[in-house]
Amino acid sequence: MVSKHIPVLLEEVIGFLRPRPGGIYVDGTLGGGGHAIKILERSSPTGLLIGIDRDKEAIEVAREKLKPYEARTTLVYANFSNMKEILSELNIDKVDGIVLDLGVSYLQLSDAKRGFSFQSDGPLDMRMDRTQGKPASKLINTLPRWELEGILRNYGEGRWARRIAKAIVAHREKTPIRTAAHFRNIISSAIVKPTRRIHPATKAFQAMRIAVNDELNNVKKGISSGIPSLKRGGRLCIISFHSLEDRIVKESFRQYEKSPSLITTVTKKPVLPSKRELSENPRSRSAKLRVAEKV
Repeated sequence: MVSKHIPVLLEEVIGFLRPRPGGIYVDGTLGGGGHAIKILERSSPTGLLIGIDRDKEAIEVAREKLKPYEARTTLVYANFSNMKEILSELNIDKVDGIVLDLGVSYLQLSDAKRGFSFQSDGPLDMRMDRTQGKPASKLINTLPRWELEGILRNYGEGRWARRIAKAIVAHREKTPIRTAAHFRNIISSAIVKPTRRIHPATKAFQAMRIAVNDELNNVKKGISSGIPSLKRGGRLCIISFHSLEDRIVKESFRQYEKSPSLITTVTKKPVLPSKRELSENPRSRSAKLRVAEKV
């Protein structure tokens, strides 16, 4: 399973980040360690990496993969939104670069016990950190219809939000909704004319995952925590996978460019995967990279 993890926009991230010997870099969403390994390779022999992830299982997988570099690596089980505090606890004032890959990793999607994928039939959990917060099943079975509709509409950008929310309430009155397959079937039954391009459950699963993990607020906090942690000339590279995240990144960068200017946006337009990457890794198709530099 580890071998199938493919880091998205890897060469582009490394090109913008410019890892060098003696530099200190943060991978705030460590995942399978793909970006981290390349940063450590390019910053050899004295570059340091702080790898952060709120998923304990991801930390353990990355620890094994990064063993050849363990002398230059510090792994932290935490949320990247608290980056400034994490660095302070490590007695690090400023860093040379930060990477945030906001996508769900292959390791998470392929584990049926996590409930991230509508193609599985495992428990409907969806928590990045399974020691905190409420699983998706709890929200789906307890939230009022209007709140479910708001989540599905605002986070899933779904035109069928009201219809799906009504179907959820009707089904849960008969039996609790516990599994990803059960939730997927409810969604499919609620949509009259599903689009041929994507499965009708895609946006709904996305919406519930965002709500469960408070993802959009974490992006805002991560940016506001990361920018002050950069040295002058240090760069923040953020890969987003849907329009809500990308909008937050773009607007945040614009705000930090205003007086007093803290950054300059390096990428005036988002960097997209190449045709070669799309053919080798179809999961990269919705990825967008934006980069800012501390001034």
